[in-house]
Amino acid sequence: KLIEGKAIRLHPLVTTAFNADFDGDQMAVHLPLGNAAILEAQLLMLASHNILNPANGAPIAVPSQDMVLGLYYITKAKKTIGDDIVKGEGGVFYSPEEVIIAHNEGALDLHAAITVKTQDLDENGAIVTKMIETTCGRVLFNEKVPAEAGYINGVMTKKALRDMIGHVLKICGTSRTAHFLDEIKELGYHMAFVGGLSFNLDDIIVPEEKVALVDKAENDVKEVMDNYNMGLITNNERYNQIIDIWTHTNSRLTHTLMEQLKNDKQGFNSIYMMYDSGARGSKEQIRQLSGMRGLMAKPQKSGASSQDIIENPILSNFKEGLSILEYFISTHGARKGLADTALKTADAGYLTRRLVDVAQDVVINAEDCGTLRGIVATPLKKNDEIVEPLYDRILGRSVVNDVYVPDTDELIVAAGELVTEDIAEAIQAAEIDEVEIRSVLTCEMRRGVCSKCYGRNLATHRNAQIGDSVGVVAAQSIGEPGTQLTLRTFHVGGTASNIADENDLKAKSAGTIEIDELRTLTRKNKDGEDTTVVVGRSAELKLTDAKGNITMTGNIPYGAEIMVNSGDTVKRGDVICKWDPYNAVIISEVKGKIVFDNIIEGLTFREEVDEQTGFTEKVITESRDKKKNPAIHIIDPKSKEVLREYSIPVDAHISVSEGDNIEEGVILVKIPRKAGKSGDITGGLPRVTELFEARNPSNPAVVSEIDGVAEYGKIKRGNREIKITSKTGDVRKYLVPLSKHILVQENDFVRAGQALSVGAITPRDILNIEGPTKVQEYLVNEIQEVYRLQGVKINDKHFEVIVRQMMLKAQVVDAGDTRFLEGQSVHRADIMEENDSIYGMMVITDPGGSTSLKAGQIVSARRLRDENSQMRRADLALVEARDAVPATSTPLLQGITRASLQTQSFISAASFQETTKVLNEAAISGKEDELLGLKENVIVGHLIPAGTGVRKFQKVVVGSKEKMEEFASDAEVVEE
Repeated sequence: KLIEGKAIRLHPLVTTAFNADFDGDQMAVHLPLGNAAILEAQLLMLASHNILNPANGAPIAVPSQDMVLGLYYITKAKKTIGDDIVKGEGGVFYSPEEVIIAHNEGALDLHAAITVKTQDLDENGAIVTKMIETTCGRVLFNEKVPAEAGYINGVMTKKALRDMIGHVLKICGTSRTAHFLDEIKELGYHMAFVGGLSFNLDDIIVPEEKVALVDKAENDVKEVMDNYNMGLITNNERYNQIIDIWTHTNSRLTHTLMEQLKNDKQGFNSIYMMYDSGARGSKEQIRQLSGMRGLMAKPQKSGASSQDIIENPILSNFKEGLSILEYFISTHGARKGLADTALKTADAGYLTRRLVDVAQDVVINAEDCGTLRGIVATPLKKNDEIVEPLYDRILGRSVVNDVYVPDTDELIVAAGELVTEDIAEAIQAAEIDEVEIRSVLTCEMRRGVCSKCYGRNLATHRNAQIGDSVGVVAAQSIGEPGTQLTLRTFHVGGTASNIADENDLKAKSAGTIEIDELRTLTRKNKDGEDTTVVVGRSAELKLTDAKGNITMTGNIPYGAEIMVNSGDTVKRGDVICKWDPYNAVIISEVKGKIVFDNIIEGLTFREEVDEQTGFTEKVITESRDKKKNPAIHIIDPKSKEVLREYSIPVDAHISVSEGDNIEEGVILVKIPRKAGKSGDITGGLPRVTELFEARNPSNPAVVSEIDGVAEYGKIKRGNREIKITSKTGDVRKYLVPLSKHILVQENDFVRAGQALSVGAITPRDILNIEGPTKVQEYLVNEIQEVYRLQGVKINDKHFEVIVRQMMLKAQVVDAGDTRFLEGQSVHRADIMEENDSIYGMMVITDPGGSTSLKAGQIVSARRLRDENSQMRRADLALVEARDAVPATSTPLLQGITRASLQTQSFISAASFQETTKVLNEAAISGKEDELLGLKENVIVGHLIPAGTGVRKFQKVVVGSKEKMEEFASDAEVVEE
């Protein structure tokens, strides 16, 4: 088809995959010339074969913008209300053809609700004719849908379209889907034109409630300011409370606004339709147009991490117009956004490059590696909310063991089989909590991975084939959304998300409560009633249902007031315990008299006026004199013996006075939980990089390596020593800086891997204490979390491929009789091979009379036996030997850069970074490159060993049967 002008036109549905938009993007056109190139273009690269996104298996050729709007517009229903008359409403039609005639004749509106006799699927998936209540527009839309997919009766938003395209693809295959996509593209554009939706100023509705909401917020702010001016609250609290008030006001206003837009013109408000269909625009943007612009970020020098929100929000919206000041505050934010974007692109590109480099040689090299290991897949939870159900985590994976329905023992899926959609649904329906699946993390292939461990290829929904370069796909899937991740550590709005912070633990379901290691004491509350307070820090709670399944687990925090006893039965929603969300506390466990130790005004504390009461209270400050460590001693008034000693951290508010006689259960100290502790999460790209590079976080927590009881030791150079003694008598000592809040008290029971101080736990600690499986799970989940916060879906298996590459090496602890050196980092498979090769061998300790054997030589038991029988015959001293000792090693976790530089191939490493250093080392150690990866082959100009270039396919000759018989007869002649 010839077209005017010098442009080659492109199908609009492929633009998403090319990451192009319609604002003047340019594209290069390549002409494949060779036979193989033409074949590859037709069979592999053709747009209609690439409907699914390899990052997550969802369709990527999905209508966007105008098309979505058109399809949404015609599938939306409307009723007759007053003067707004919908023609043909309630009509009954004999067939879709009749509907089309009526619509063309102008007797039936697009949005009219009608009943029509048409084809649909019954329960068994067979096509039957039945009466369906629907709208005229949906009938038009369903004319384009393949009959096997059934009658689609719903409003078509972008998400609904995506799901439907996936459904059609699964049922009808690629070519039918491609044809269907073409048809809905035409229909979508045409209907967007017919609908004539425009962006009308009167569609931007400013809610009347806005004035009242803003007034209320301003009064609240005034109250907070008054409290501050009277000295009742600190500046930090004032700031957080103000930010909080505005955040809440803003979200309330947005909610009201969206409701009003939704009800305007029965939802046919064009701005609401653009947002609701997913064509363009978001809640945030609509809020700025007709609600209020809200809080803005503060201009900042890079690296400053102080309060980064201006506490006076922009109250106007774009419809009302901004004042000069508001305009200037806005421009700053806008400019910062642009600068950030430029920086981000470079960072994201570099991340992709490192990922590709570390994973480039991961290719599928075999059908099944035969491993018996796997990883346990469980639904991913965050604060007991399920973020990712089990269905998503096991779909398209092979299972390690047979899976049965728990009650009936009916087989759902046999070991080694792939979990399809139906199987995954059956597993979910059987309420199974965890399934052990094959994973590349446990694949035992020497090079690359096997198809069974990888599971199904997300782009084709079929099993991965030998030669699929899954490493590069994984790297690109993770790197590509990198530009969408935020660059900065982002602020979750001070305490905005913290205020609604949980302050109680409720039972998720009915059942029996079991609590382990609970230490409590009784004290009277404000009303004089006895309450039970938890003073142990390792109380763990289990809730079991009638069948004995554990439905909920949790920790009961120190200082919480507990409402139930172990063994009680609770109903769903019962409060188990509650605590003060704003302050961590220290509670006296004994009664006695209070003596202050090293609590000296001006040196270790300052006086502050308490918020509610106006009393002055002592606040501990960091002391210059590291030897003076504030503590409260509780002594027996008679014997003067110290019963308990509580070390007081910095920023704690002391609630008692020296010389007080107190009962047990009295709160000695309140430590305000850091305002906005959920504040700055290192988010976005920096966090992803930190995890992939296996770097230690900036202030890591000190972690216990063993289970045991904690006790405080001496103070050395500003560090508090904590001793953990296990039940077996093993003692470990840890030093925690005094400025850090220590999370364990004396005599608390600590579990291995538990943090002793505030901070993030480093991946290396997890590896050393809880082992490789745990650290792999941690890395995959943490990285996944960053992407999930940004709303990007990437399948777990891509992260697993990269994490596998980070953990390929092991460090030799004891070389035994192998050829390794102590402390050397070696490929795991090398160690296993070497250990297998010396298994059952003997090491000569004394050659005796033998001339052929030397001391230290490794020989087989058989050779030793032969040699010794010769010695006996010759009456010489026998050869003495011992069993060969295998090497022992511990797994290593390397960052992606380290891992890339230490690959087996020096050509690949040299082309990545530090070229001279890599080449020097390769030359010194006389390395040779076997050209097994993709990169080295590209560099030397060979065909890459992936896809059709896999070496074992190179030896295959394709020809007719006659040719084969001819060859065979020739071969026989040669042999004779």
